[in-house]
Order: sequence, then structure tokens, then C-alpha cells
Amino acid sequence: MERKSSKRFWTTLVLFSLIGQVAWVVENMYFNVFIYNMFGASPKQISFMVGASSVVATLTTIFIGALSDKIGKRKVFISVGYMLWGVSILLFAFVRKDFIGGLFATATSVSAVCITITIILDCLMTFFGSTANDACFNAWLTDSTNEKNRGAAEGINSMMPLMEILVVFGGFMAFDLSKSSSWTAIFIIIGAVVFVIGLLSIFLIQEEYKKAEDNQKYFKNIIYGFRPSTIKKNPVLYATIIAFALFSISIQVFMPYLIIYYEVALEMENYVFIMAPAIIIAGVVTAIYGRYYDKAGFMRSIIPALSCLAVGYIVLSLFTNVVCVFIGSLLMMTGYLTGMAVFGAMMRDKTPEGKAGAFQGLRIVGQVMIPGIVGPTIGAWVLSNAKVMINNDGTESFIPNRNIFFAALVVLIVALAGVYLVYRLNKKQKQK
Repeated sequence: MERKSSKRFWTTLVLFSLIGQVAWVVENMYFNVFIYNMFGASPKQISFMVGASSVVATLTTIFIGALSDKIGKRKVFISVGYMLWGVSILLFAFVRKDFIGGLFATATSVSAVCITITIILDCLMTFFGSTANDACFNAWLTDSTNEKNRGAAEGINSMMPLMEILVVFGGFMAFDLSKSSSWTAIFIIIGAVVFVIGLLSIFLIQEEYKKAEDNQKYFKNIIYGFRPSTIKKNPVLYATIIAFALFSISIQVFMPYLIIYYEVALEMENYVFIMAPAIIIAGVVTAIYGRYYDKAGFMRSIIPALSCLAVGYIVLSLFTNVVCVFIGSLLMMTGYLTGMAVFGAMMRDKTPEGKAGAFQGLRIVGQVMIPGIVGPTIGAWVLSNAKVMINNDGTESFIPNRNIFFAALVVLIVALAGVYLVYRLNKKQKQK
């Protein structure tokens, strides 16, 4: 029974992390391409969309995570959340100039209306996605692992974003992303897949969580993680969240503009063939690296990850030829994913028992909200004087440049201060 349960757990982890990341990859990387290609969005508009979505993700995770702690259930939120998540993705199929133009015939700019609707729907999608994935699936993962296998589980969970980039890149090759009909098909396909996964979760997910014994009220549980007394009891956890936030800001400086940089600035029409090997290698390394964390601990595993990321930034900042872009992207992706795995495992290790749901909100503050607002803002500022090109319809579009990687490197150097703080507090805690 234990063996079957173990196989079921790992199957569930891979499947739901995989499909969940498909939706997030489309949102985090391709929604930007969508409003850039279809409606000529500016860096500020892209930055605003990422920031608004980040705030919604954080608030949702805080409130729903605490609610799942209160009622002692994760599965119902995961199942219903995934299904509604799929429906919300399907709604994007209607965001087309011809359809929206018919509804808002008197609008001065149909493109501006489409961008506004995309941002609103993005926030709606984020609400359902964060309910299902950020708040409850991640809390379920914390509940279902321990210090012996948490690094291995987090290695698999953390490798999924880039593995999904590979899946999405490959799938998107069949579509011409300059055509509205292609985006309609993409949203229908992904929405349907996410909905089906929600149905499957009813049969696959085993509810192992036990309701916390304390009788705190719901709103007290919401603010539990923000109380000074809680911070005082868990200094290493909060230091890790700070370091993770700085790390994630570094990633978000360039990530919203990465595909546009490959396609427009470098004119890499077949960038998928260049990126695919880098993504596969980075994913495999991350899956193995999570186990290294279980054996070596935080500091011995985070420094190599950050070093790899830094070298990747440097290569991408200095070179634009295909070989160097591949090497730089490989190092960047490997450092990004292994860093995610180490930070994620450390936060799960330091999460108080019975409070996994409440603390998912804090994790999202560090991983999504702060980076989602600050990172793209820095990127937009760096690109404020970027070159522009004239589109066929007479509109202008910006051209991202290599400065976004240099800016990301600067933020990463600052993140080392956060890592050192974790080291000092963790060492002090062990000496007690």
C-alpha cells in the first residue's frame, strides 16, 4: 500500500505541476506576446498587466490558503479551481479585434479596449489559478512531503516551469502568432486541458491533511503570517522569503520581455530549436539538484545555483550570436530553476506544521507580488529609451535590448545579501 501510495503521489505531483505550469507559462510569457503582437502593447502596459496579476495572485493565495487551513481541505479548492481556471482561459478566445470592435463600436481605440479586457481577464484567470495551484496544490505538496524527500519533490516541482516552456514552445510552433485565429485555437486547447485536469483531480488527489488543532478564527489565520510574534518565532523562514523575493525580482526584470527579445531583437524565428536543448538540460539538472539540497543543505546548494544564473546573465549581456545565446540561456535557465528548487525546499522545511496554507500567501508575496511589480517596472525603465519599429498598421512597437540582463544581474548581486542573512540566522538557530 505504501508503494502504491508513493507512486500515486509522484504521478499526481508531476501531472498537476506540469499542467498547472502550462497555464502559468502562457500567462507569464505569452500573454505579453499576445498583447504585443495583436494590440501593440507598450512596456508600461505589459508591466502593469504583470503587476496587477501579481497582486491578485498574492491576495488570493493569502485568503484561500488560510481558508483551506481553517476547514482542513485542499482537494475541493484544487478540483473546482482547476476547472474554473480552464473556463477562464477559454474566455480569452473572444478577445479579438473583430469581436471586441463589434461590442465597442464607438471606442476610439479597439486595441486599447482589447488590452484592458485582457488585463481584467488575466486577473480573473489568476484568481482561479492561484486558488487551485498557488494556495492549495502547493499547500498539499507541503503536507505530503517531509525533510527527507522535500528537496526531491521541489526539484520536480521547480523544473516544471521551463519544461512547460519547452512544451508550449513546441506546441506554439504549429501556430502563426501574428494571426488572431491562432491565439483563439491556443486558448481553447489550453483551457480545455486545464479543465479536464480539474476533473481528474477528483480521482487522483489523496487528502492527507489534518485540520489544525488550534481554534483560531479565519481572519486571525489570514494575518497569522504577518504577526510580529510569528516573525520572531520563524526568523529563518522570513529571511528566506526576503532572499527569494530579491532572486525573483531579478528573474522578472527580463522574463516578461524574453520571448520578444529572442523574436524581435535577435530575429531568431526558430528560437525554439535553440532553446529546446537548453530547457531539457536545465530541467534534468534541476530534478537531480533537488536531491542535492536534501543532502547538502541550503548554503551549499544555493550558491552554485546563483553563480550559474549570474554567469548566464553576463553571457546574454555581452553576446548576441546563436552559440553564445544558447550557452547564456542554458546557464540562466539552470540557475533559475535550481535556485527556485532550493528556495522552495527551504521555505517548506521552515513552514510551521499545520500552517502550510496560511504561509503559501507569504511565499507568493516573495515569489510573485513583489517581483511581479518591481521586476517588470525595472525592466520597463531599462527599456524606456529602447528602439522602436513601425508595424504594418502604422503603430509602433518597442525592441527589447540586452540591458535587461545587466539590470537583472545587478539585482541578483543584491540578493546575495538576503542569502547571507539566511545563513547567519540559520546558523544562530542551530547553535541554540
